[in-house]
Amino acid sequence: MGSRLQRELKTSKPFASLEHEAFLNVLRTASALQEALHVLFKPYGISQAQYNVLRILRGAAPGGLPCKEIAERMVTRVPDVTRLLDRLEARNLVQRERDTVDRRVVLARVTQEGIKLIDLLDEPVRQIHFQQLSHLGPENLKQLIGLLEEVREAPEPSASSCPD
Repeated sequence: MGSRLQRELKTSKPFASLEHEAFLNVLRTASALQEALHVLFKPYGISQAQYNVLRILRGAAPGGLPCKEIAERMVTRVPDVTRLLDRLEARNLVQRERDTVDRRVVLARVTQEGIKLIDLLDEPVRQIHFQQLSHLGPENLKQLIGLLEEVREAPEPSASSCPD
């Protein structure tokens, strides 16, 4: 009969290990959770990464942040934060300027237009999270958070640590 994930993926072949099945379950779940946000953001012409940058900059206002620090604060790592900022700046959602103390540093700040957009999206995003996860209840949510944090605390895998 197989696991639920096997049925969803339409495969009868068992997974190589419980770790493999757990990993695929995390990816499948993340994809399902992100899809609702993708649908929400599409009419506004922003991606989840751009939304994340706008939230980061709103939290850092009015001082702004250098590109490197924005990259460090991102929920999902992106390879080119500069290009992300370029697109947001072209839409007047962020602005960039050289730091007055260290001219080598370029600070990004959210604009009033960017703040309006992120403020507009706050409640719909909160509602999506509630719809997706509230059925678990507070205790299960706390347990899920704890388990996911434990996963991220695991040592980085190395080629020599893989089982034969």
